[in-house]
Amino acid sequence: MPCPWFLPVTRLTTDEWIHAPRLPLGAEFRGVCKARPDDPLVPPDARQRELCNCGYARGRCDRLPQGSADAVRFSVVSEVQIVWVLERNHAPAEFGTLAYFDGRIIAPSCAAAPLLVEQAEAFVRIQCSATPSVQPTSRDGDDAPDPRPA
Repeated sequence: MPCPWFLPVTRLTTDEWIHAPRLPLGAEFRGVCKARPDDPLVPPDARQRELCNCGYARGRCDRLPQGSADAVRFSVVSEVQIVWVLERNHAPAEFGTLAYFDGRIIAPSCAAAPLLVEQAEAFVRIQCSATPSVQPTSRDGDDAPDPRPA
């Protein structure tokens, strides 16, 4: 689970892991820490690899806001729906779904929404490239169900 305050910017193509963990976004990313919105930071590579990409940094990252979630998990539920779970101390703290519609994520209403959407988009890109059968649905006149809430 990546840190919920991590903005993935660039997918890393080099494998610097000796034994790569199951990466929550499906690949390792270089990015920006947005835990302090007025003070974004590009952490050192080792810190991004161990904390930003893998989450659960409570007690190991001095930028993590006190009492906030320290990891986020994504799962593809269907071609048009992704489940997200914010975790705090290895337990679910908040959850919801994201709809993937016309090539974009429809934002949820929660405090982490902007970063959650960026992470979900990175997750969907990796999932679609790794699993050709998982492809976002387009609404170009087809009869697929509308994923937006009624």
